[in-house]
This record gives sequence, C-alpha cells and structure tokens, in this order.
Amino acid sequence: MADRSPRSAQADAEAMAFSGQLGQTIQRLRKAYNLTLSELSEQSGVAKSIISQIERNETNPTLATIWRLSQALDVSIDRVLSAAHDADFVEEIAANDLPILRSEDGKMELAIIGWSKTVEWLQWYDVTAQPGAVLASEGHQRGSVECLSVLAGRFEVEAGEDKRIVDAGGTVRYRCDRPHTVRCLDGTPQGRATMVCILKAAVME
Repeated sequence: MADRSPRSAQADAEAMAFSGQLGQTIQRLRKAYNLTLSELSEQSGVAKSIISQIERNETNPTLATIWRLSQALDVSIDRVLSAAHDADFVEEIAANDLPILRSEDGKMELAIIGWSKTVEWLQWYDVTAQPGAVLASEGHQRGSVECLSVLAGRFEVEAGEDKRIVDAGGTVRYRCDRPHTVRCLDGTPQGRATMVCILKAAVME
C-alpha cells in the first residue's frame, strides 16, 4: 500500500485537533449548566457513551450528533463549532467602545464587559449609578442567578419578597428568574458595582 500523502496526513491531524477542541467545548458547556453525562444524554438523545467519547476526543461526531448536543445545551450549532476553532487570543476594548445599557430613569449605566460569545449563559457588567437610581428587570430564564458585588456606595437588591442592602466590599447573590430591582441608595459621587448574570445556572424549586 502506498504511503499517505503529506496533505492527507495534515488533514488527519487537523481533524483530530478540531475533534479535541470540540470535545472540550461540549464538556465546558455541560459543566457550566451543571449537567451530568446522563442528564445531557437524556436531553439530547445522544448515548452517554458517545458523549463521553466526544469529550475524551475518542470519536469524530457527525453533524447530526453535534446539532442534538447544541440543542440540549441551548446554544446554536455555529457557536459550538466556532468555539471549537477558537485559538488563544488577547482582546482589548477601550472604555469608550464598551456598549452601555441604561436604566429607565437614566441614572444607572451598565457597561457590557462580558464576552459576546458567552452572552447566552453568562453576562457581565460594570455598573455606575447615581444615588436614587433604580434598575427594574423582568425575570430571566428559570434557574438564573445574578451576583452584585458593590465596589463603592450602597445598593439595595429586591428579589421576590426579599430585600437586601449591600455596602462596599459586599456581594449579594439572588434568583433573577423573577422580577427584581437594584437600587443605588448612596454613592459619592456615584455608586459602583460589578454585576454577573448566570443564565440557566441551576434548576431550583
């Protein structure tokens, strides 16, 4: 039998590298959603043994299998595939280029500092607020959790029937799959905080 061509060998090597990156991506998303192999198998219809082989880079899954896994993980298939191609990188964004969200009263600004590729399950904001600012939000996906870490000033969080006041240096975590409100009670000259929203973090009863 003739030896394989260098081009063919290179293609095999690239396919193996892609498969390994894909397996890492599937495993990362599964763990981010706190799913066991059995739970992902039940939700996707892909055998537990196949998922395990994919994560260990022991098989090259079909497009149909990747599609079923992406549906179960609530992400688009192109996002899964593009994540598998991602190489190491350093990305810098100037402060003036950060997208800004504003509360309805215009007194609270949320600079979007999270990565766009994680927006479906992780959102991260740099919060600045004038005293008296109110940010009222509808509920997110069931099981979502929000974390507010106060850097300066004093904030109040109302989630459901519970209210908590957080001073600088403190953090409060709360369910955000129901209407919730963040208020800036005090800040000189303004309140500062970071807010992280983990969508579909867990199934809570």
